[in-house]
Amino acid sequence: MIFQDNVLKEYLKNVYFITGTPCGGKTTVSKMLAQRHSFVVYDIDEQFPLHQKISDSKFQPSMTKKFKNADEFFGRSVEEYTKWLVDNSREQLDFVLLDLIRLSQNQTVLCDCHLTVEEANRLTDASRVAFLIKEPANLVEDYCNRPDHQDFSEFINSSTNVENAKLTCNRVLKNMNTERYNKIKSSHYFWLERNEDCTIEETVYKVEQHFQWY
Repeated sequence: MIFQDNVLKEYLKNVYFITGTPCGGKTTVSKMLAQRHSFVVYDIDEQFPLHQKISDSKFQPSMTKKFKNADEFFGRSVEEYTKWLVDNSREQLDFVLLDLIRLSQNQTVLCDCHLTVEEANRLTDASRVAFLIKEPANLVEDYCNRPDHQDFSEFINSSTNVENAKLTCNRVLKNMNTERYNKIKSSHYFWLERNEDCTIEETVYKVEQHFQWY
């Protein structure tokens, strides 16, 4: 079954999307906004293992793909690894949309996710999207240093050649996100770029102003 864009937008009208590129501050800002306004946070990364359990290799081949170890996982070419990540996001989106429709019928939901500009155009209005972005360079160390990504840190550090694994992963993330980063900055959507001079509180305030949560 294919839902038309107008149907999706109607059923997602209580969902606000905090999206963008990796390490742009999405998770931190989403959690602070939820605490300040008593909203529910839906983090698609947290939901991935649950969606993976109910996925089917016929319909979600990327989500169900198994890897023997970190060497096999990070030993793919940049092109193969990039395609796998993109396909994972596309396959998971069906699960995410159904979850959001169910969760948001009687409450406001903040979705911490990785929408592209094209997906945002399809799913919602610009007034309900905030893109938080960071230039896609050297992202692996940022991931490894985050408390909520320690599983990833342990996995990549289990590689036989950790430096090569990190180099491949950085190239994949840059390859996957450079075009997204540039499209976001040239779009009509509200966006904020991660800046060490701007505090988290200031970023949260700017997002609140955009969403008109005075």
